[in-house]
Amino acid sequence: MFQTFKNAWKIPDLRKKMLFTLIIVLLYRIGANLYVPFVDVTAIQSNVAYSNMTSGIFGMLSLFSGGAFEQATLFALSVSPYITASIVMQLLTIAIPALERLSKQGEEGKKKITQYTRIVTVILALVTAYGYVKLLDSYDLLLISSSNKNAAYYFGMVVMVASFCAGAALIMWLAERITERGIGNGISIILFANIISRGATMVTELINLLKSSTEYTISGGAAWATGKELVIGIVEVVAYLAAFILLVGIIVWFTNSERRIPIQYAKRVVGRKMYGGQNSNLPLKLNMAGVMPIIFASSIVSILPTIANFTGGGFKKFVNTWLDSGTPAYIIAYIILIFLFSYFYIMISFNPVEVANNIRSQGGSIPGIRPGKPTSDYIKKILNRITTLGAIFLVLVAGVPMIIGATIPDFARLATFGGSSLLIVVGVALETAQDIEAQMSMRNYKGFLD
Repeated sequence: MFQTFKNAWKIPDLRKKMLFTLIIVLLYRIGANLYVPFVDVTAIQSNVAYSNMTSGIFGMLSLFSGGAFEQATLFALSVSPYITASIVMQLLTIAIPALERLSKQGEEGKKKITQYTRIVTVILALVTAYGYVKLLDSYDLLLISSSNKNAAYYFGMVVMVASFCAGAALIMWLAERITERGIGNGISIILFANIISRGATMVTELINLLKSSTEYTISGGAAWATGKELVIGIVEVVAYLAAFILLVGIIVWFTNSERRIPIQYAKRVVGRKMYGGQNSNLPLKLNMAGVMPIIFASSIVSILPTIANFTGGGFKKFVNTWLDSGTPAYIIAYIILIFLFSYFYIMISFNPVEVANNIRSQGGSIPGIRPGKPTSDYIKKILNRITTLGAIFLVLVAGVPMIIGATIPDFARLATFGGSSLLIVVGVALETAQDIEAQMSMRNYKGFLD
């Protein structure tokens, strides 16, 4: 692998793309550590109630933002508004005929839909930013006080809302630049960088398993466990690391697995030469949707808890009791949404009819299947089967750790990182590696998968 990176670095255009992606990620991480005006940094770091609140539904948002959410920095909203806007536009594209016709108009249609997505992103970011500022105000984390609603208070509110909204718009722009000029998908790369940046938190949580829950040092921190408690902590750490490594292996194996549909091309004579007569295959990955169903499901299922924490009152109490992260209703909704978005993403990204027409136009056919509609029906049947397998896989990887975290409090924060976050990290790493592999294969270099 190191030799592959060395060979990739020697390719001028690929080196530029890699450097461009790294620079964008660096700029993002800088923005994720810049505080907006009128935020009380000292209060955020010392407010115990706010820190406990971020361990719930906002814990995942903080994880996906690389810690920017819990620190109230410029990029606190992270990619959530952009992802939600993309989901909304994809749903509207199917529901509204005008948008569906626009999506079929080639590059110009895609540009218009992208522009609409940007507008929806800004609107969602504006609403979310206002709610987020009100949330910070409710925890007394601002330098301006709501008890004295003068001109300075409203000016500070406007500045903070504009700052968070501008941060979300800037993230959208950075992600699009990575997709156009860098390596891999921009949103996925930013999520990857955010989750990796929280790796130190996972290590801290593992260390806490080895510390005593009753004894404390003079400085105030927990002391190292001894005796039976230490043995239990070591067993928990080893069990987590073993499950972590096993899960990574399963994700890599399943992501690279594929169902190959054989295709046979008929022989044809053109002039004095004979073409065709070759056997090929149509590869369909078992996890064609990748990490997108997890991202979509996480964004949708967190809407009500997010609104509840922003509004407060009886609605917040109801949501925190029945729909908060770790509750049965939340987990069930999360699993159902993963299933739905797995089929939805395949439906909008893979067209069996178009594939069947392309096979027929090239003189190919599936052995034992007539060209045309029977071919598209056969591909659709196989696609439904592997989509079901892929959805079950995503549920096992992302849902089971969440269930474990809900039943075993010690593994709550670790399960958040080891479930959906691990799937995103491994999935993005594999997709990026395959992207580099595809570009390097055109230059006859040895790649990642050799």
